[in-house]
Amino acid sequence: MLLCFDNGAGGYGMARAGKSFFRHHSLSIVAVGILALWIVLYSVSDPGTHIGSFFGNAIADWTGVVVMVLATKYLYEKGSAESRRLPHNLLGPLLERLRDHSLSIFLLLTGIGWVVLYASMNSEAKWGQVVGNIVSEWTQIFGLVLMTKRFIEPHSKESNR
Repeated sequence: MLLCFDNGAGGYGMARAGKSFFRHHSLSIVAVGILALWIVLYSVSDPGTHIGSFFGNAIADWTGVVVMVLATKYLYEKGSAESRRLPHNLLGPLLERLRDHSLSIFLLLTGIGWVVLYASMNSEAKWGQVVGNIVSEWTQIFGLVLMTKRFIEPHSKESNR
């Protein structure tokens, strides 16, 4: 197995030479693995205990981490300092507009899905609490994406762009 690690000198090292699937996707793989761990631990725990409640909250938090890692890897938000720059393609105006706001569109549509799911659940049930926390996490992520399009922070690397 190939492991990618911080070498402490501002760079990254590898357990053996060569590029691999894991190296290119290690952040996504590890984040999804941690999320899976929280889901398994919550599934077998009592949400009425402190540790069970922690596992439920961790699911929502790490779902947000996974979304930010994967969504910002593949989607784009025009005007957001955190979005990667895309080459100008020869897309029609409608497709270009959809591409320019694909991150917001994704978060809005999936957020609506989470709200619909939450509304259909017992909010006090074991998984109802988790889904409620995911709705909250989605709202925070969507709000952050929208805020980074308009607002700046002094001394922030992203605000200097």
